Amino acid sequence: MLTKAVKVEHLQVSYYGNEAVKNVSFEVEAGKLVGIIGPNGAGKSTLLKSLLGLLPIDNGHVRILGKKIEEIRRQIAYVPQRSNIDWDFPISVFETVMLGTYPNLKAFRKPRKKEKEISLQCLKKVGMESFKDRQIGELSGGQQQRVFLARAMAQQTDILFLDEPFVGIDVSSEETIVRILKELCEQGKTVMLVHHDLTKAKEYFDELILLNKELVEFGPVSKVLKPEVITRAYGGQLSFMKDMVVNPT
Repeated sequence: MLTKAVKVEHLQVSYYGNEAVKNVSFEVEAGKLVGIIGPNGAGKSTLLKSLLGLLPIDNGHVRILGKKIEEIRRQIAYVPQRSNIDWDFPISVFETVMLGTYPNLKAFRKPRKKEKEISLQCLKKVGMESFKDRQIGELSGGQQQRVFLARAMAQQTDILFLDEPFVGIDVSSEETIVRILKELCEQGKTVMLVHHDLTKAKEYFDELILLNKELVEFGPVSKVLKPEVITRAYGGQLSFMKDMVVNPT
């Protein structure tokens, strides 16, 4: 029997004393591109961080590739929100990407030719090789996000988590990132990301987790993006529905 890429059972998480995620359960198959969507304050980023072990959970169980997060952390790549990164840190684009190779190095070993080649290949993949000597803070928002995706790819993991990767970036970078994520999924990797623009959900994702503290719905995009389902999460905020609801037929 195949191991689920991500399995969550009855997850409950509090954030600064407030209940942020209530009794959430779902299973993600390998090779899927999964969007975590929901209204503001729904607990989307909290859910993602709790899966990664970055926030303590009050109750429930999380398994990544059948293991606890503590046992498999190095096999998971994570791209945080851009607002959580110190862009003034004196590090080059190439050095940033090469950090992704460190989890696979033996203790006290520095990156060598192999790791440098992997890093350069990943930069080329995201179209940023010509910027490799730039300080990371000199880049635009879209360029920075491409570099952090390259760093995640350099880690060579089977699962990638991204927290709102498209916020504040240009259309070209967003299209590049989506294309690469889809290619990774075609290779059997699993990608989960927090997303806020429902108008693009049908185009981007295989499955959706619709969250409003509790799990409203989970499954294929056609199952989740229905007016009656979205209404349960967003209430009356449905002026955008005509552009993004999947035709039930």
